[in-house]
Amino acid sequence: MIANNIFRALGDFFTNVLFVPYDYFRSIHGWWSSNILNTIIVIIGFMAAFYWLSKMFKHERENSL
Repeated sequence: MIANNIFRALGDFFTNVLFVPYDYFRSIHGWWSSNILNTIIVIIGFMAAFYWLSKMFKHERENSL
């Protein structure tokens, strides 16, 4: 009985709290606004990846000497 309540609580938390931003994204009507939002997310992802790679290469160079 307790395990069932824990899984129901987790399901409720994910559905009503963590997925609320996705409900907003789903309600966007319009090709331009959806693509602008996706472009911003992709640009942020590329910036994070390049930052991570630059730090990784810098760390590799410092430890190889």
